[in-house]
Amino acid sequence: MRKLVSFLVGGLFGTGLLVSGMTDTAKVQGFLDFFGHWDVTLAFVMGGAIVPMALAWRWTIGRRPVLGGQFPAQPGTRLDKRLVAGSVLFGMGWALVGLCPGPAMASLFWGGFGGIVFVAAMIAGMLVAPAIAKRLDAAAAPR
Repeated sequence: MRKLVSFLVGGLFGTGLLVSGMTDTAKVQGFLDFFGHWDVTLAFVMGGAIVPMALAWRWTIGRRPVLGGQFPAQPGTRLDKRLVAGSVLFGMGWALVGLCPGPAMASLFWGGFGGIVFVAAMIAGMLVAPAIAKRLDAAAAPR
């Protein structure tokens, strides 16, 4: 049952990405073009995601998921070098290509070779990131 619900929710998320136009890389890059033909649509999509999520975090306090397990802990609010560096790298990739992980997965079906290359690079980055983080942490540790 849990896998079926996960599949349906993932399908709903993907449909939302398609309907909102977030799988259109030109629309995403248009949002980042403040001094050109700025497309404000993404701001409304983000607001439509952030507001319900903030309410959901409040609603889950003291509750358990219907399908078992536990809700994940709320993310921390600490700003550190790793968060800033990861955000900068994410933003650079997002600005250059116009894709983030959700739309990238959807692009496997319509994005042609470019979508496949992006997803492969994204997966490679996810696999390499822990090793790089470990080395950076070791280098930053006091001796």
